[in-house]
Amino acid sequence: MNTIQPHFQLKSGDSNIVTHNGEHSDSKAHATPEDGIPVSDASVPILYFDGVCGLCNRLVDFVLRHDRRRNIKLAPLQGETAQERLEVSDRENMNTVILQTSELTYRYSSAIVRLFWNMGHIWRILGGLLWIVPKPIRDIGYRIIAANRYRFFGKKETCRMPTPDEHDRLLP
Repeated sequence: MNTIQPHFQLKSGDSNIVTHNGEHSDSKAHATPEDGIPVSDASVPILYFDGVCGLCNRLVDFVLRHDRRRNIKLAPLQGETAQERLEVSDRENMNTVILQTSELTYRYSSAIVRLFWNMGHIWRILGGLLWIVPKPIRDIGYRIIAANRYRFFGKKETCRMPTPDEHDRLLP
């Protein structure tokens, strides 16, 4: 896969990200067009989710219903798109949704915050409110829910299949 390689400089702001070469960064970072390489050539954000998780499928329904600009694509962690674009460690970690932009890859609560920011409108405000909560606290809450999601929301036998209307937004 050929990727565009503009430069980005990492600046203070977020963690649970992966830089262009797949290295995990514990530092807080935002990308700016100065120094670095994007993780993919995706022109729109892609939200990766556990395809058999009931909660994750509800999140997918939520995004499909409320992302009126149709700005976000969706793909199961078990699918071909994840196989092609994500590191093995990301595909095997079913305890987080992953939001991949052209610049960075976000996990845990950072993925949810960035998802809301990318959805725009009122959801941008909700993302801003979540951003105010210190990251360690956000991630504790996220991980508690993730650890219990099958118990509370169930587990499906197979991954979600897109309807004809969803076909352009759900990647294989």
